[in-house]
Order: sequence, then C-alpha cells, then structure tokens
Amino acid sequence: MDRNQAWEIVCEFTKSDSLRRHALAVETCVAAYAVKFGEDVAKWGITGLLHDFDWEIHPEAPGHPMKGEPILAERGVPDDIRRAILSHANYSGVPRVSPLEKTLFACDELAGFLTAVSYVKPTRSIHSVDVPSVRKKLKDKAFARSVSRDDIVNGAAELGVDLDQHIEFCIQAMRARAPELGIEGAQP
Repeated sequence: MDRNQAWEIVCEFTKSDSLRRHALAVETCVAAYAVKFGEDVAKWGITGLLHDFDWEIHPEAPGHPMKGEPILAERGVPDDIRRAILSHANYSGVPRVSPLEKTLFACDELAGFLTAVSYVKPTRSIHSVDVPSVRKKLKDKAFARSVSRDDIVNGAAELGVDLDQHIEFCIQAMRARAPELGIEGAQP
C-alpha cells in the first residue's frame, strides 16, 4: 500500500472536500510525529489519511470504523494500519497500544479543531493560530461542539506529551501544508 493507493481509496469513498481535507490534516500531523519518533513516515501518513475513509458511508457508531475495516482488508491495507484505525474509535474495543495507535488518536480530533480555529480567524489561516487561542476555544463548548475535548486532552496524555506542546506541534505541521489543507487564508 502506497500513499497514492490510499488517496484513491479516500477519494472513492469520501466525496466531501472538507472530510478529504480532514484526512490530509490528520495525515500531516501523524506523519510529522513519525519523523519526530523515527518511525515509518509513509505507513503513519497512510494511517492518518485512511482513518475516516468510511465516514460518509458509516457516519454513526459503531459502523465507523468497524464496517470500513473489511473494505480496507480487501484492498490490501496492512493489519497494523487497520488496527490503528479501529483503535481510534473509543467504542471499538480495540485498545491503543502501539505508538501509531496512540498518535492517530491524539491527532484526529485536534487536527479538526485546529482547522475550525483557523476558519474563525480574521485571516482564515492556520498561520494566525497559536496555543493560547486554541486553549481559549477549547473552553468554549459552543465552538466546534462536535469535537471531543476529552479526546484531545486524553490523546495528548496517552501519547505522553504535554497538551500545549502537542497543540503547537500540530499547528506547525499543518502550517507546512496549509494551502492543501484549505487553511492558508490571508497571511497576517
């Protein structure tokens, strides 16, 4: 499985541009952690890219990601990637054990939240997002209400990183691909 094959799967099952950009954002953060941890960047990136490929066809628990996993198996996606994707859902019964599993979980909700924070900045840009503004928005329960704050906090804890450092790390990773993620906006 290479990145192009993974992207083809995403595009086959995901028609929403925003959900495709979310897949790219999670890929970006997970792959950046792979570099930091000295892990397989391609494998980790593919995991982030594929994690929600089935969301549009199985948008409710427990369908996603359990019903999507056999599709990935049929397409030749390796076991460890499929297991990580299953483990990113708290209700799957698959515990997060490996660094890849913990990283995917830690990056999923945060990548979505950082995108949302970018959109409400006057510049509509990730380049205007910083840790204090993210922390402030995390306290606002009405803002991006579908994003689990518990998953963001618990993800950083499971990964063994300070929450502020995790937020900053993902902001920096997403800045590097801002145009592709739709969060380049107008530079401040």
